[in-house]
Amino acid sequence: MLRIDNIHKTFNPGTITEKHALKGVSIHLPPGEFVTVIGGNGAGKSTLMNSIAGTFPVDSGQIAIDGIDITRWAEHERAKFIGRVFQDPMMGTAADMMIEENLAIASRRGKTPTLRWSSKAEDQDRFRELLKSLNLGLEDRLESKVGLLSGGQRQALTLLMATMVKPKLLLLDEHTAALDPKTAEKVLNLTEKIVTERNLTTLMITHNMRDALKLGNRLIMMYDGKILVDVRGDEKKNLTVKDLLAMFEKAAGSELTSDALLLS
Repeated sequence: MLRIDNIHKTFNPGTITEKHALKGVSIHLPPGEFVTVIGGNGAGKSTLMNSIAGTFPVDSGQIAIDGIDITRWAEHERAKFIGRVFQDPMMGTAADMMIEENLAIASRRGKTPTLRWSSKAEDQDRFRELLKSLNLGLEDRLESKVGLLSGGQRQALTLLMATMVKPKLLLLDEHTAALDPKTAEKVLNLTEKIVTERNLTTLMITHNMRDALKLGNRLIMMYDGKILVDVRGDEKKNLTVKDLLAMFEKAAGSELTSDALLLS
């Protein structure tokens, strides 16, 4: 479903702030695979995700989704294939619009844009059923402004919107990092439920080793713009945090020093 071949990305080339963020990264995600990506600050995780989403172009290499080369596509062109949930709960939704309006817009991803946002009665019934699945009481608040929701409610809504029209690829960009632990756990459980039930091909960035080990059927660890560890299936299922640290140290030839990871 997603194929990345030897992509490179350098920021500020030829200057004293030059940063080679991606160094020949290659990865293939078959349909339905749920991959967690972990690594310290500067490892290349966010650059990888932004390259896939088209936030900025790669310098070389190829990115394809469902056999279609999207390497030179603009971000808005890729959006018809990709659902994305950001770290900031304020992104991904329109705060000044009602829940119903946000869902109506999300339901038309990949379709020809129109000036009409309002939904039909049958759409409203469908929206209520979808919101009911979140178990947050939002099914009775279709006319509430999204800006009035809590961070957890808003992130859950964004997740629902990103998957209403089944995307070919779901990108989760540390989407629980800004939430308190209890709320983050609820959103992660909801994520696992939606991804599993809809068999979504998913790439999830996280700083939390335990979450990376618990969720998904494949784990990738990045360091210095490269993939150092790539495990899946039973090998991943049986890993512990201690095992993961040992694998990193063996591959990198040094100890992991990122506080964000060591404390997770």
